[in-house]
Amino acid sequence: MSEKILKNIGHEEIVALSDLVQVQEGQIVSKTLAQNGAVSITLFAFDQGEEISSHDSNGDAMVTVLEGRGKFTVDGKEYVLEAGQTLVMPAKKPHAVYAQECFKMLLVVVF
Repeated sequence: MSEKILKNIGHEEIVALSDLVQVQEGQIVSKTLAQNGAVSITLFAFDQGEEISSHDSNGDAMVTVLEGRGKFTVDGKEYVLEAGQTLVMPAKKPHAVYAQECFKMLLVVVF
């Protein structure tokens, strides 16, 4: 039996990514879908007011907002994304995430 590369998501079924992770009061919830030396794919659900402080990554990070609205700060510049919008945060540039309201996002990091 071969090991699944994608986990925590149905195989050969239609899914709504935003249904796979739920906002919880006062928390940031994450669900890893894949993680290896080449790529990391994670779903996040942020309660309003929650944040991930400034940090950097060794890979290019692409975020797509699935529901709501989030503020992303990349190398000091702020971007507000709404559902359906995507932003690439380049490797080695400091970035942070803030939930102006409850929101969900998909994060794909390519190393």
